[in-house]
Amino acid sequence: MNIKRMVLHAVLPALLLGVFALNASQASAASKKKQKTQPIRVACVGNSITYGTGIEDRAHDSYPSQLQRMLGERYVVGNFGKPGATLLYHGHRPYVVQKEFKEALAFKGDIAVIHLGINDTDPRNWPNYRDEFVKDYLSIMDSLRAANPKVRFILARMTPIADRHPRFISGTKLWHGEIQSAIETVARLSGAELIDFHEPLYPYPNLLPDAIHPNPEGAGILAKTVYGGITGNYGGLQMSQLYTDYMVLQRNVPLDIHGTANAGEKIVVSIANQTATATADNRGKWCAMLKPMQAADDLTLTVKAGRQTNVYSHVAVGEVWLCSGQSNMAFMLCQAESYKRDINNANDPQLRLYDMKGRWETYDVAWPASCLDSLNHLQYFRPTTWQPTTPDNAKWFSAIGYYYGRMLRDSLRVPVGLICNAIGGSPTESWVDRNTLETRFPAILRNWLHNDFIQDWVRGRAAKNLTNDNTRLGRHPYEPCYLYESGILPLQKYPIKGVVWYQGESNAHNKDAHSELFKLLVDSWRTNWSNPRMPFYFVQLSSLNRPSWPWFRYSQLELMKHIDNTGMAVTSDCGDSLNVHPKRKQPVGERLARWALCKTYGMALTPSGPIYKGVVREGDALVVSFDYADALTTSDGKSPSTFEIAEEEGMYYPATAVVSGNTVRLTSPAVKHPRFVRYGWQPFTRANLVNGDALPASTFRGEVQ
Repeated sequence: MNIKRMVLHAVLPALLLGVFALNASQASAASKKKQKTQPIRVACVGNSITYGTGIEDRAHDSYPSQLQRMLGERYVVGNFGKPGATLLYHGHRPYVVQKEFKEALAFKGDIAVIHLGINDTDPRNWPNYRDEFVKDYLSIMDSLRAANPKVRFILARMTPIADRHPRFISGTKLWHGEIQSAIETVARLSGAELIDFHEPLYPYPNLLPDAIHPNPEGAGILAKTVYGGITGNYGGLQMSQLYTDYMVLQRNVPLDIHGTANAGEKIVVSIANQTATATADNRGKWCAMLKPMQAADDLTLTVKAGRQTNVYSHVAVGEVWLCSGQSNMAFMLCQAESYKRDINNANDPQLRLYDMKGRWETYDVAWPASCLDSLNHLQYFRPTTWQPTTPDNAKWFSAIGYYYGRMLRDSLRVPVGLICNAIGGSPTESWVDRNTLETRFPAILRNWLHNDFIQDWVRGRAAKNLTNDNTRLGRHPYEPCYLYESGILPLQKYPIKGVVWYQGESNAHNKDAHSELFKLLVDSWRTNWSNPRMPFYFVQLSSLNRPSWPWFRYSQLELMKHIDNTGMAVTSDCGDSLNVHPKRKQPVGERLARWALCKTYGMALTPSGPIYKGVVREGDALVVSFDYADALTTSDGKSPSTFEIAEEEGMYYPATAVVSGNTVRLTSPAVKHPRFVRYGWQPFTRANLVNGDALPASTFRGEVQ
């Protein structure tokens, strides 16, 4: 064998080994590269809502299909929804025995999005097997984890069920809430991520045509929610529309500055000499707490999140009040009788106005399709910003709000911010949150355009505006909950001191329903702002020739006595017998301010005119006593008028009234054994009893005990 051949024989094995090693290395690298480029598998586990029931083009518009388009090619989304499926193993159609569950296991999802529980609200299921829900849910998760040990779980709080559902009152509403709590328990026990399908859909019952299944737009909201949960992308830093230049922040309370940002982003909030930080959670929400601040002006608030920075200039710290209600609160300064006298002096940079006006007036017309579309998306209020008071912008602001704020400024000597979102004709129920009505007054939600709890005029005007709505689910500002969802929720709990409210004309047909609704309104807003004693000062209806108003004014008086931390401004002397919009607004605003200055700010002034306290019989006379009755007199110097007494309810006679100190003594030759008394009991009244501050007494009725 020659030398060449010997060398070749010696080297060849080594060369071949090297080639094999190189090929193996390249194959391994190719395998790893292939693994890295494998799409992420997203398994959407659920019931008919995941499946896309009710959606005409389910393959294109179900939420998993829309999610696929949002996520792009790096993901593969599988739809494993089974209509009618229950999470409960003992439910009427357990998900775990369906072929869709087997397919989900075979899919071996890297991410499992689970939305189950809606069908468990069926009376065949939850009443019998509620105790098994948590362990059954965890068992489903264990099965999915066995198929892919590295699976990432995202659990969804259930979508809402609208009040139109036939079983809503009989149990579905209650059981739905209990199942939501159970899902939260599962997330906590398992360490799974929790997203919310309920919150973003809840204000939009029109997106649930059959009360349960979202339409394509509703499914898109679910897809966007899952997209945010998977990617953490929530569109970057976003805050309430109330954060603008010239805003007023509430003084002397911890300031909850909050908003949304991409998950995991650190938020830094700075103002004056303090800084607070927060981190956006997996749902994009964050909250940074600033320490209480004293009154100040011309500050800069800076909010940073990642590469985004929001800078708000000329920020003041002072007193912030919400002015709300219907047309008499919306009544503008330029419409008031005092406008020409006061407008040139309406120039106060420390009185800041945030004026939320509706895009469309509820005139007696059919609204066009563009208007209806905006209403359906809760886009009723025009965008606005905080503005210092000048003659040019004060003229368009609420007259009552302006005079209220001006009196606070004169007395407190600190910046004052007023938010106004009053809407003409709006009934009380339109301002109450949905959960409160669903839980405590569900009857008012049913078929609201044909519901006797709702005033005829309100229903008629809404029906006319909605003439072009062919869905029968169109939204309207007078609809129960609508103004809460379009005008209160967007405020995102912006810290306020309290509320001044003028409303009731659109509920005066049913004082009893209003009495319940008004309590719910106050509770609703106090809950929203996490302030169970938030001041709530309201206006008693004035005088007008409408027969139900005496009883309604009296019911408002009773509400003030029974709801803590409220006050009522009496305005019967400011009425107009033929005009529901009397032009004397300065006294109304200032009477509201008296309540605030006295009860909220502790100033030594009388908050109200005489308020009925009690009545006793002395022989053939009745003696009526009052609160706030120092220097009791009459507004015209004549004897007190409009007092009536009776021995039997319903048989009243005019009484001769004589002021005696802080009481009024009443007699009538037609009533020998008087027992009942009433005052100002006319729709349009010329009642004239006032105290030493010239503040009028309220309409009242009473009985000797």
